Amino acid sequence: MSISTVSVLSDLLEALPHLRPQLYFKASLTALSHAMEDQVLASNSDRPLLIASFQRERYYRQEAHRYRRLAQRTDQVYVLSALETDFANASGFYETIAFDLEDALSQEWHLIVIGKQYATCLVCRERFMNAGKKKPSLPNNFDVDPSRQFEGIWTSDRQVAFKAAELLLERVLSYRPELSNKVEQARAFFGINRPNKRKSAKNTSKAPEQGFSNIDPNPFVQRLVTYLQAGQYKLLKAYGAIAEQELKERLVNSITAAIRRGSTGGQPLYPQEILKVAVEELGQALSACRCLIYRAGITDETATISHEYLNSAVTSVTGQALPLEEHLLFQAAVQQQESIYIADTHADERIANSAALQAIVNRFFIRSWLIVPVTYQHRLLGMIELHHCGAVPHQWQVNEVGLVEAIATQVGAALIQAEAYANLEDLNQQLEALDRTRSNLIAITGHELRTPLSTIQVCLESLATEPDMPLELRQVMLNTALADSERMRKLVQDFLTLSSLESGQVQWHVESLSLEECVELALSRTRTRTASESQPKIITQLPEHLPLIRADGDWLVEVISKLLDNAGKFTPPQGQIAIEAHSNGDRMVEVTVADNGRGIEPNRLEVVFDRFYQEEGSLRRTVGGTGLGLAICRQIVNGWGGQIWAESDGKDRGSKFHFTIPTAINIG
Repeated sequence: MSISTVSVLSDLLEALPHLRPQLYFKASLTALSHAMEDQVLASNSDRPLLIASFQRERYYRQEAHRYRRLAQRTDQVYVLSALETDFANASGFYETIAFDLEDALSQEWHLIVIGKQYATCLVCRERFMNAGKKKPSLPNNFDVDPSRQFEGIWTSDRQVAFKAAELLLERVLSYRPELSNKVEQARAFFGINRPNKRKSAKNTSKAPEQGFSNIDPNPFVQRLVTYLQAGQYKLLKAYGAIAEQELKERLVNSITAAIRRGSTGGQPLYPQEILKVAVEELGQALSACRCLIYRAGITDETATISHEYLNSAVTSVTGQALPLEEHLLFQAAVQQQESIYIADTHADERIANSAALQAIVNRFFIRSWLIVPVTYQHRLLGMIELHHCGAVPHQWQVNEVGLVEAIATQVGAALIQAEAYANLEDLNQQLEALDRTRSNLIAITGHELRTPLSTIQVCLESLATEPDMPLELRQVMLNTALADSERMRKLVQDFLTLSSLESGQVQWHVESLSLEECVELALSRTRTRTASESQPKIITQLPEHLPLIRADGDWLVEVISKLLDNAGKFTPPQGQIAIEAHSNGDRMVEVTVADNGRGIEPNRLEVVFDRFYQEEGSLRRTVGGTGLGLAICRQIVNGWGGQIWAESDGKDRGSKFHFTIPTAINIG
């Protein structure tokens, strides 16, 4: 293989000096090349030779689907491209030839089509403004620049096409000599000269076959006209986009101004007033039959429609309850955080397969439907709906959807701002909760410290005052005192740990770790602490190919240990605890500690992570602990950007604690 630094265009102009290159813009060459390819696709009987050379692999990828279709018309298709990722020499649907970036082909664009009754060729190279440089650098996005210029030859002269094919087939064989037999067949079939056997210009090719001059040019001309029309359409579309952007900005500004005008005493509007202003402005701007805005949360089962704009004689739905749990379109908009639009509800499969959606369509007389979620920082605040209720479906335009989405963003920000001024009651409730926490702290601390101290005191006094105490009883006294002192140490340590985590004083030592090793360390720690106790069986079910995780190893072991301790407290000795893990598809590994013990009531799944929480009450429990373990776990998991939550089917039905850890590729 030899890398050529001479362009095909230069060789062609040297061989045929009567040719005069012209200048072309990229858009023109795209139209010409597509027209040439479509001429092949329009032919039912001809099996032409087709040679295409792309400057870069990324340009070839944009056209690869077309060449698969072309390969169905002929087996003589050769595609050359500079290698960038995985383009390679191969014989698949057609022959692919990967040339070196140093080859002059990397600056050229060629397409040769030779049939028995027609021939066209496009041979050109790019003209750079900095052409004085030996190797001009190409920006990554220059392929989308319509100002790119090329100089070259485009012609349907059979002599020129044959010469260009001869030059390009030489390049094909220089990179893939194993194709010599196939190339020889093409040369023999179409009468293309072999290398080093050049003839005079008048004898370069065979005489045209009968009927060559009678080729139908309609497919080529029609395709070229189509691309010219497409260029005009893009220009009109650009002007339309400017007008649409102006409309969007004007409407957003009008809603913002209306909200500010409604403010009194320097305070923003209340949420209900914000929705009233927005629904009126949006409904008038888009001339929909009905516009609705209603508040809804991600877990709400129903929503009451309280704000509506009507633009025609359609039924009002204000005050009606909208079921959300079986509302598939609502759920899809929430999960995907994207707009859902339906041009014709009579022809949509989702509505046809859902009795709940059919009921809504029939009750509201909806023919065309647009649903846009109102969110703020991924928090669902409500939903905007637009309905067209006429007999003719409405085709939702991109600018209409974009406009409603912009208004939804504005409404979401306004609602959050209004709620910020209306949260004084919530702040008072938080202060009350802090006061209750303080009371719990005093009560639990007093109980947890007084009980072991009393036990230790009794044991030590007995040892001091009873010198004749049997050895076995003395050992019992010592073990009891040691156990209660360890209980006190754990209590103090948990207080200090939680205080450090909540104050942000912890220094995280993040590194790439194997989850399996951390689980083994946690199991070893648990077995050491409970060696003398009867504990449920612990099994691990970790996949072999889990990705490495990114976390602080010591704190991760602490989380797993505390979850195992918690499960062991509420699971009978004959029960079982399982540790599982899997990748959840979001660059996170999800770890689950499951038991078949006492379980958790559904209304307590969130509060179990609160400080000092104990299922049986802080001062009347049958198991040890301070109620700080799960609170510590939550602080640690939140510290590395993960989540932790609990699941349970109810009392005596076991529980599952899940938490997530970032994988090693998730943190740069």
